[in-house]
Amino acid sequence: MRTSSNASTIEPKSSSIKFPPARLTPAKVRRPPPKLNLRNPAFDVQLFLDSAGLGRKVAKFQGKETIFSQGDPANNVIYIQDGGVKLTVVNETGKEAVVAILKPGDFFGEGCLAGQSIRMATATTIALTTVLVIEKNEVIRALHEEHEFSDRFIAYTLARNARVEEDLIDQLFNSIEKRLARTLLLLARYGAQDQPQKVIPKVSQEMLAEMIGTTRSRVNLFMNKFRKLGFIQYDGEIHVNKSLLSVVLQDGGPTFELIGKRHTCRSLLVQGLPPHISDC
Repeated sequence: MRTSSNASTIEPKSSSIKFPPARLTPAKVRRPPPKLNLRNPAFDVQLFLDSAGLGRKVAKFQGKETIFSQGDPANNVIYIQDGGVKLTVVNETGKEAVVAILKPGDFFGEGCLAGQSIRMATATTIALTTVLVIEKNEVIRALHEEHEFSDRFIAYTLARNARVEEDLIDQLFNSIEKRLARTLLLLARYGAQDQPQKVIPKVSQEMLAEMIGTTRSRVNLFMNKFRKLGFIQYDGEIHVNKSLLSVVLQDGGPTFELIGKRHTCRSLLVQGLPPHISDC
């Protein structure tokens, strides 16, 4: 069979159907279930100061018991949970002076953070007292890592520094009578947001004399004067009336106008609230 050379070659016709361009569908990636938040809960500064834990312990003392003595190694900071503490210093001749009376919410022994290797004062309880003893390294850690603790500690330190300056001005410019009145009002927590403490924790005339830099006989003289004028009731315990403020305000005492602000600051600190810098 012969094949014609003119036979046309049959070529396949191109399809007239147009397909849409292929769409790339992203593959579904199976994600692992969300992990539980294993981070520690928010830092509670008051819980930190009210409880024992790593680097801190709670200690209880009877009245008139020594917590540490002048010259002891300084290796911790102490926070008062309940009770009261007095800080005293003694010179080479044996003369003693009371430099501070501390209450719940106060820190002391913080000199170890500033490079003090030994205690510069003696800390003695004035009543049944519970304190939190915080090791130096734990305080440093908390200051760096816990902003709430850092804010509270710095605010307290600033308020304490202001108190020292006021005490110095009081000693330089005010009379013994004014110094005694100011000290009684401070011990009675005049100017605090809550009601002033009407009865001062038991404090002797000798201690008051050491606090204001005078003798017991002079303190006794003015205590009797205040009682006759109705500023205080004094029968072993001291009941302070607000009218005692008039003694300090006469002739424009240079420091007492700040007492209300400082107690507002102290009250906020005890409540765990950040005080405004103008209140300290």
